[in-house]
Amino acid sequence: MKIGELFCGPGGLGYAAIKKNNCKHAWAIDNDFDSCMTYAINVCDHKLRTDNKLPDSVLKKDVEKIDFKSLKKIDGLLFGFPCNDFSIVGEKKGIKGKYGGLYKYGVKCLEVHQPKWFLAENVSGINNKKDNSAFLKIINELENVGYNVNVHKYKFEEYGVPQKRHRFILVGFRKNLNITFQPPLETHPNNFISVEEALKDYHEYTKRKNASHIEITKHSENVKKRLAATKPGENAWNADIPKQYQLTGVKGAKLSQIYKKLKGNEPSYTITGSGGGGTHVYHWKENRALTNREKAILQTFPLNYQFYGNKESVRKQIGMAVPMKGADIIIRSIIKTLNKKTYKTSQKIPWSYNIELF
Repeated sequence: MKIGELFCGPGGLGYAAIKKNNCKHAWAIDNDFDSCMTYAINVCDHKLRTDNKLPDSVLKKDVEKIDFKSLKKIDGLLFGFPCNDFSIVGEKKGIKGKYGGLYKYGVKCLEVHQPKWFLAENVSGINNKKDNSAFLKIINELENVGYNVNVHKYKFEEYGVPQKRHRFILVGFRKNLNITFQPPLETHPNNFISVEEALKDYHEYTKRKNASHIEITKHSENVKKRLAATKPGENAWNADIPKQYQLTGVKGAKLSQIYKKLKGNEPSYTITGSGGGGTHVYHWKENRALTNREKAILQTFPLNYQFYGNKESVRKQIGMAVPMKGADIIIRSIIKTLNKKTYKTSQKIPWSYNIELF
């Protein structure tokens, strides 16, 4: 089964499909060179060259400039289209933002290639409670190019990911296949994996000769003292923090993740690509930000996953990825559905929409 991927990033979806579920890599596209190289190294087993050349099947290119007819035919399409304009931590410009309309290139690719199935991913904020017309428009356009679309909000901590990461996953099968997809059963509906459990062997890992991405962020003495005064699960606006370490005057700050420590006995809050201004993810015991490798573990990347680029680039790649463990479970269910094999399905009430609005 040949797979193509738009907005491939470092390979969370691609690795799950190709390395975990025996799909075949056809092509992958992203506009970030470091992400493309990370993808090539891990998903395509690409060996770094002195000229840093990518393999021909991994394209560093703006999606707007792609001639989709020139790409190899595929059986499945993956596309986690950029979430910046839908994220609850962004400006929420939605479909009218710089990135909001990029989903159209996924639709265009489906129209041209008509693969048997697709998987599209985006943040939970795409279904805006006040106005979800943009989300409905996206679903409608996917339907109009020939697909039955299943929409489901996945809480990845319920699938064994040690992180509270909630995402909408759209799975579509070509209408003429007469296939209906059902989201897979939650593997960890109540017994979530905590960050403490997920990272219990981290310090042993750092002793390995081949340990990578373990550089610790340097903090000022003031930040160290602020973190020391902050309790697990709380941030720098907590009333118990001495005034000299508090950050004030920011609307909604008490609900933010700025200088927020993890709770060791719970899954992490959402890992993002942010880092400056107190937006790192902070250890529950040690007064420091998590390393990139620790974040990668919470995103369920294997320990041998090698990221290309400097520390900041790697941080962004990890934060933008789809958790591999969750992706593996969903893609495995897609393949079983295609092959008419049974699997345990989620009993949650299906997400519904009125497609006739358009």
